[in-house]
Amino acid sequence: MAPPREFTVGERIAYFRLRTGLSQKALGELVGRTENWMYKVEAGLIPVDSVKMLISLATALHVDLADLTGGFLQGGGGSLTEHPQVPAVRRILSLPTSLLGQFGTAMETGDYITAVAGARAVYDTKRMRYSEVGTQLPALLENGYATLRAAGDDVDQLEAIRGLISLYSLMEVWLRRVGQFDLARQAADRGMLLADETGDPEFRAAAAWKIACALTSSGLVDDSLDLVQRMIAHCEPGEGASQGHIAAFGALHLQGAVAAVRFNKAPLGWDLLRRAERVARRLDGEANLWNTCFGITNVAMHSVHLAAEEGNAAEALRFADDVVIGEGQPLERVARYWLEIVNCNRIVNDDYGTVHMLGKVKDLSPEEIYYSPLARQAVLDLMGREKPTWGPDLRAIARHMEIVQ
Repeated sequence: MAPPREFTVGERIAYFRLRTGLSQKALGELVGRTENWMYKVEAGLIPVDSVKMLISLATALHVDLADLTGGFLQGGGGSLTEHPQVPAVRRILSLPTSLLGQFGTAMETGDYITAVAGARAVYDTKRMRYSEVGTQLPALLENGYATLRAAGDDVDQLEAIRGLISLYSLMEVWLRRVGQFDLARQAADRGMLLADETGDPEFRAAAAWKIACALTSSGLVDDSLDLVQRMIAHCEPGEGASQGHIAAFGALHLQGAVAAVRFNKAPLGWDLLRRAERVARRLDGEANLWNTCFGITNVAMHSVHLAAEEGNAAEALRFADDVVIGEGQPLERVARYWLEIVNCNRIVNDDYGTVHMLGKVKDLSPEEIYYSPLARQAVLDLMGREKPTWGPDLRAIARHMEIVQ
């Protein structure tokens, strides 16, 4: 006798929504998402890829989180575990900027920028990057404001601000990846305030991109798209613009493309992607300027993402066949891209491909897969139909994620 089929998270959401008498549109409004997004989640076309959103859905549906997720989110197993470095980062971000720097070390501005770049290099290249970077963030923020206050002329001050904006960019993505979306938005806002004080269009484009990232991840896709379109109109790089300015401008287009597709404006999203490709051709290479990873390769990765967001996993996988990832791509970006491929393989019922890609993510970034609700959902789906050809590999991944002993 075959074992009973385990219901997916999307099917559970649909069941509880219908039992509550809510339409997809009404439930979407309660959690800040669109009716189309709710349809795709319930149909299994896209995952709920954040713990915060799962909690919001459970609250809106008046059910226990364990009931909504089939028991894999109930305060254990790692999924709801706050990253151990979050409290220290939260504490430092709770201080007003007027108090920051009192316990920091003033540095030469060039040395400070190098220190921030070093932390970013760890994030981009180390397998256990979240723990290592998390321990550095509070001191880097204190030292940044101490450096800014000790800066001499206007050039030095501008360079110190460049370093702080770059640090806030790193804090935003670190916080977002460990599920702290409100704190990520706070870090992005502080970077934007600094950028606005300078009036520099490159700084403003880079800082606005981070706010757009935070807004999109929080489900505020309409606000994200509006911000992107306004900033594109005011920060366009002219002839002779720096490579950093071009990269930040292009990254705004890519974030706008994602927000547009999630906001049911797919034609606009694809148009922004095509415009981003034209911007990318103005760059000299694939440098990770302003931590954007912006370039031709990242534009190609986003074509996969947009197709997946539209619910066309087969088309996304077809696009993925043409994406060539070079050695210069940051580890974090590659891991997130591979998780996208995991989900596409899951949707088209390619179990072997799903396990294979989960294994690649685990080997590349053990922390990424541990904290990913998307990966956790894929593993739990597969455990209900293990096959001898890939079952042992799946079990090894599940043990790493503390789903099984």
